Amino acid sequence: MRIIFYTREDCHLCDVAERLLSATAPDMTPEWVDVDDDDDLEARYGARVPVLRREPGGAELAWPFDAVSLAAFLGRGEY
Repeated sequence: MRIIFYTREDCHLCDVAERLLSATAPDMTPEWVDVDDDDDLEARYGARVPVLRREPGGAELAWPFDAVSLAAFLGRGEY
């Protein structure tokens, strides 16, 4: 499974989500994508970051989320 982490620079909520992801899935290394580097991504995700996208399949988990919903999204069961 590949996780894409849509973020932007100087995003406090992105920092919180990163810490939550690290605590919930310390062995996972997401692919970081700065939405401000791409007009289409900025239009799609700009107001919603942080957003995690699971590939394959394209399921997304947008902020706000907690450890329980993140673990479920990642298929990690209970946290």
